[in-house]
Amino acid sequence: MNHKKSLPSLSLSCRVLARLLDYPSDAMLDALPELLDALKSEQALSPARQAEIEALVAVLQRGERYAVQARYVESFDRGRATSLHMFEHVHGDSRERGPALVDLQQTYQAGGMFFDASELPDYLPVVLEFASTQPPAVAREFLAEMAHILNAIHTALIKRDNLPYAAAIGAVLELAGEKPQAVSITVDEPLDEAWLEPAAFDGCSSKGQSKPGAPQPIHIVRKTASSAASQGVRP
Repeated sequence: MNHKKSLPSLSLSCRVLARLLDYPSDAMLDALPELLDALKSEQALSPARQAEIEALVAVLQRGERYAVQARYVESFDRGRATSLHMFEHVHGDSRERGPALVDLQQTYQAGGMFFDASELPDYLPVVLEFASTQPPAVAREFLAEMAHILNAIHTALIKRDNLPYAAAIGAVLELAGEKPQAVSITVDEPLDEAWLEPAAFDGCSSKGQSKPGAPQPIHIVRKTASSAASQGVRP
């Protein structure tokens, strides 16, 4: 079967979703009409999902800019359950996250993407930017590897009644060839408790760190040759 070869292009759609899931700067908000036109032109999303993204764009366009930006912060920066940093969902702040980030940088480098970004490489808009540079079948497979994380974020946004942004995560899942599925998630602790230092000799460096008997986190990246392990992804 050669169905992967017939996949439509996902490049523009990945880039548009990367913008829509990034902080709504003035420049991004001004570009919303062009972003929507690009998404429509590629037609990689189903009509129903396309309509949901158009609804999200309408919400961003008609809102007062400060309120739109505040809502974004409230949506994604107020607790781990909706964090757009993918490895935060599997590694928390544990030591495993560092090597995972290095592996992901090497995956980008192997795929021909060299970037100098202020965000970490596991930030979903950065992940989508990388996917946009890959052939459709590779991009879909890459995004599908993190479907379990995307489903967790999607579920958390639905629970918070944040349907517009949930639609954007649902669109990423659709590009990955997946359907959104409700999953069991851990309710976020109050921020004051989440940032407390763990007790001395408590056995973990953070509340998100693996512990005996806990499921092992799944690495979503493909490793490159060990000779590149010490190289960063910089221009």
